[in-house]
Amino acid sequence: MILESVGMAKIILPEVAEFYQVLPKVELHRHLEGSLRVPTMMEIVRAHEMDVKNTGYLRPLVQVDHDEPYTFENFLAKFGTLRLFYKSPDIIKRISWEAVEDAALDNVRYLELRFTPVALSRAEGFPMAQVVDWVIESVHQAAEHFQVMVRLIISFNRHESIDLAQEAIEVALDRQQDGIVGVDLAGNEADFPAAPFKELLSEVKKAGLRVTIHAGEWGGAENVRQAIEDLGADRIGHGIRVLEDSKAVGLARECGIPFEVCVTSNMHSGVVDTIANHPFQRMIESGLNVTINTDDPSISRINLSSEYQAVHKDLGISMDMIGMRVKAAAQAAFLPDELRKKLANAIETEFMRKLILPE
Repeated sequence: MILESVGMAKIILPEVAEFYQVLPKVELHRHLEGSLRVPTMMEIVRAHEMDVKNTGYLRPLVQVDHDEPYTFENFLAKFGTLRLFYKSPDIIKRISWEAVEDAALDNVRYLELRFTPVALSRAEGFPMAQVVDWVIESVHQAAEHFQVMVRLIISFNRHESIDLAQEAIEVALDRQQDGIVGVDLAGNEADFPAAPFKELLSEVKKAGLRVTIHAGEWGGAENVRQAIEDLGADRIGHGIRVLEDSKAVGLARECGIPFEVCVTSNMHSGVVDTIANHPFQRMIESGLNVTINTDDPSISRINLSSEYQAVHKDLGISMDMIGMRVKAAAQAAFLPDELRKKLANAIETEFMRKLILPE
């Protein structure tokens, strides 16, 4: 065991993963399509006679293989394979339920689960609106069963057409009362600009949904500035390359824009070469509002507990600061003000109760 100071209190940190598992958590950046369980995928392979020989052959296609180069091309390729699995309404409902279950088992108290209707609908040509309804139905049932608060974000890709994004947005706007709280502009940031989506994102904001944008991950700090100033982002997905430009840092700090940072994913997608070189600490030191997230837990073979552990043990972030980042995530949730405040206060109280030992 090791001792660490939190304010005037003392805490004991057992050097085991179970310590991090019992902590209350908030997840703002998790993709449904990156959350599929490998055993579930193998059941789908067998049931639909897909051309995959065994689990050992499947894993490198859908999860980061430690023998392959960590590049955004290899990372995005996993999603190309994953799109083959959404073969029925029951499958889509099952993976949605399991994503919520996995979060609940990891003590995630609040989850914003983002999903891409285009991806889920394409394999079998399902109507996009039906796909969204299947996800909503299953997520609501799982959230009630596991007693975890879940909200949904509709994602669309900058490397796909404006028309597909428009359709996804219309579906989202029609379902705001069903737990859809925002939209996410994702996809290949390195080769495709965000500017063509400006008008659509403006419509989303006017209609009352919130906006998060992948920026400053595979593209530079200018993309973060653009997301904030030109596209009206309420949060930034990843954003770690913001540090390349002091003006972009100043803008983000002044706006208090929350960053949805995903440490292990940033290594697996080639943005940083090792976790030890991740700029999480420098972002904090620069006054940026960072939060801790998984991105794609199945693809990276992680959960939020292991990310807390990596931030603490590999990056040297204190448990006091981790607690502040978890509260910051609650404060950045796409929820009404009162509910957000209630969540943040509850998370802070429970987090400290798990840590503090009486003198």
